[in-house]
Amino acid sequence: MRVAGPPRRGAGEGMSPPGPGPGPGPEGGGEPCLRSVNTRELSEVVFNNRSPRSVLPVWVDFEGRPRCYPVLQPRTGRIMHSYRGHLWLFRDAGTNDGLLVNRQELFVAAPNVNTADITLPVFTLKERCLQVVRSLVKPMDYRKLDIVRSLYEELEDHPDIRKDLQRLSLERSETLRNGILE
Repeated sequence: MRVAGPPRRGAGEGMSPPGPGPGPGPEGGGEPCLRSVNTRELSEVVFNNRSPRSVLPVWVDFEGRPRCYPVLQPRTGRIMHSYRGHLWLFRDAGTNDGLLVNRQELFVAAPNVNTADITLPVFTLKERCLQVVRSLVKPMDYRKLDIVRSLYEELEDHPDIRKDLQRLSLERSETLRNGILE
């Protein structure tokens, strides 16, 4: 696992704010992407893993790329020195399933927010069944299961942080386009 921290101060000043940026996405495709803002306003946050799972904190860098931080064990916390406008996602370290932080998919560091409570989302029965099957069956054996054909593709479509970032970017872009601000 690669552990990367925020780039040095001064690098990337004037980058796009959280939300769709005007430039290329992390894959260079030109689509809008979520990215952290490079500010110097410290935002000390306690990441509280309130879930029974090991959690992988993921910082979205100034280019919209995910950067993994050390895993948080179940029911533990860690003080993080982040900065206003930095974006964070949290994943199950074993399955890569998305987790919630303060009841949202995305955490935006701010000086007035000093806790980030990480919890399990309410998975649909289908999502939970897919998780269990993935944990019990090797990917090469999915198609040997006696199940409906459409479930093969869903089993093979493992959780992916880049796909989630792209989806969140598109949702944010759509929200802004419709003039609906949270």
